[in-house]
Amino acid sequence: MVMSDIMAEYNDKRRYVSEVHRRQRSKNYAMLAILGGLVILFYVVAIVRIGGAG
Repeated sequence: MVMSDIMAEYNDKRRYVSEVHRRQRSKNYAMLAILGGLVILFYVVAIVRIGGAG
């Protein structure tokens, strides 16, 4: 095992970056998109229901 395998990788901004963190970040963005879509969907459904009642 080489020491570079154990050490953390750093990007240009000196932030810790690893494959696990990149995958987790992409999953977080996917979850954000799903939740945002649900919020918009619920909002539209609520507006349609309120508008249809009058």
